Amino acid sequence: MSRVFITGSADGLGQMAARLLVDAGHQVVVHARNAARAEEALKAVPEAETALTGDLSSIAATIALAEQVNTLGRFDAVIHNAAVGYQEPRRIATVDGLPHVFAVNTLAPYILTALIRKPKRLVYLSSGLHRSGDASLDDLAWDRRPWRGTAAYSDSKLHDALLAFAIARRWPAVLSNALEPGWVATKMGGAGAPDDLQAAPKTQVWLAASDEPSATVSGAYFYHKKPRETHPAVQDVAVQERLLEACEGFSGIRLPD
Repeated sequence: MSRVFITGSADGLGQMAARLLVDAGHQVVVHARNAARAEEALKAVPEAETALTGDLSSIAATIALAEQVNTLGRFDAVIHNAAVGYQEPRRIATVDGLPHVFAVNTLAPYILTALIRKPKRLVYLSSGLHRSGDASLDDLAWDRRPWRGTAAYSDSKLHDALLAFAIARRWPAVLSNALEPGWVATKMGGAGAPDDLQAAPKTQVWLAASDEPSATVSGAYFYHKKPRETHPAVQDVAVQERLLEACEGFSGIRLPD
């Protein structure tokens, strides 16, 4: 049995992954943005150990969430599932003055990775759109660039893949991987999305808990449990390091050795 923490598991793919894990006999802690959403998460997955709350758009709240996780003890896996964005029509500033998409999709996974006790496995949800992300990492906060919501989302999913590969390199004792679930009919994906919704959460569950040799690797990128090619920058150590340095600069939190 594995013990797994899943961010953004009040609905969508996170909730579906939680359901699959508990049905397979694993122990799961779910997460939601606020208390009302956490209650919904527990109603959907009543077998969950508990539900934690934390607004990932806030640096302080994300730090507090990491503290909540650590209070519960060590986890076998953490799935960084939470995401927002896709087509936000304007630069929505967080309490810290950062773009909402960057704060939730990029900086929060970095902060949680840095502060939660190292699990055995880390799983980061990326997207096929990461391939159109900007690997220059210039103007991550969109202070100078004209806002483009789809581009901001694509950038953030490139960052998630970079983070997964950076952690795989930095922390060889931890299995760290990224995946794309496909374009599926969730709240974010929209009703017309063409990919298989039921298959979409299975790869994150597999990477978090399976003992299959193909799942117990590190520094890989998957689609439906099969390796898939990434943006070339994902495996570029210099780009990985620039992202880590930038996230440390925005958050004030250093990734431990």
